[in-house]
Amino acid sequence: MASYDAIFFDLDNTICEPIRDRAELLETVFERAGVEQFCTVAGLRAATREVSDADTDTEFFERVFAAAAGRADADPADAPRLAETYLEAIDPARVRFRPGAEDALEHASELGPIGLITNGSEETQTKKLEALGLTDAFDTAVFVDPRNGLPPKPDPAPFEHALSALEVEPERTIHIGDTLYADVAGANAMGMDSAWIDLGHRSPVDHEPTYELTTLEEFDRIL
Repeated sequence: MASYDAIFFDLDNTICEPIRDRAELLETVFERAGVEQFCTVAGLRAATREVSDADTDTEFFERVFAAAAGRADADPADAPRLAETYLEAIDPARVRFRPGAEDALEHASELGPIGLITNGSEETQTKKLEALGLTDAFDTAVFVDPRNGLPPKPDPAPFEHALSALEVEPERTIHIGDTLYADVAGANAMGMDSAWIDLGHRSPVDHEPTYELTTLEEFDRIL
């Protein structure tokens, strides 16, 4: 069991998850946009790996839908309409804790400072934190803001910002998240330990986490 000077968490699919079924939401988005559905939730998730430089949520989802369209030989010109419809359909506040998340956060905060490093804008992610009662839970929180020098993980900038805010060395910290290509790859590159929550969405890129978990219910065994 390891001892860390700080523990960092991802937010989406690590601490929380949407209440609404993702497949149902995506089906609704295509229907409202008047576009024949060309991708599944898994396909949309895979497309997000191709987008790393969007400045706003709208631009991000436009590029994600365009990438998904390219993968399916569909028309990328539909991407702006799909992105607009998607953002109108989702409610960031309709989230719930993932299994074990509340206890893991409480345990981690008893051991030392904790931080949030999330690939989402401050406006959107704050709504989720408010819904979960976590607005004051973290000693530092880093949100994606490419216009101000904070591109998404696995870029080192969000990790560097979080480490600097808590004045800790990377080798004495751990980052916990659900994606190999963003959370694990980014933490590993910084020299941090990493814990990967395996939700069955293994990336084709091979990044080896320090620990593998099924849910945060297993959090105690790594500390």
